[in-house]
Amino acid sequence: MKSSQLVAIIKRLEAMQEATDGDVQTRRFEQDGVEKGLVTYDPKSETFTLEELANHQQFEFDNIDLIAMEIYDLLDDSE
Repeated sequence: MKSSQLVAIIKRLEAMQEATDGDVQTRRFEQDGVEKGLVTYDPKSETFTLEELANHQQFEFDNIDLIAMEIYDLLDDSE
């Protein structure tokens, strides 16, 4: 059985939330070696920002489940 891609995404996002240095955390998400999205987490506002690199659109989330689903869709996109 293949491991869950959604669980892996959530673990990366949780690691961003759990960082103790107080700095803005950044992670890149890629599919097949191509960067698809850039996520930042601001611990002061407790919000995630997702930038879709293909079109430079940015989306803000205050819910880890919603951003995880958005990242999953972005990575699963078969354009």
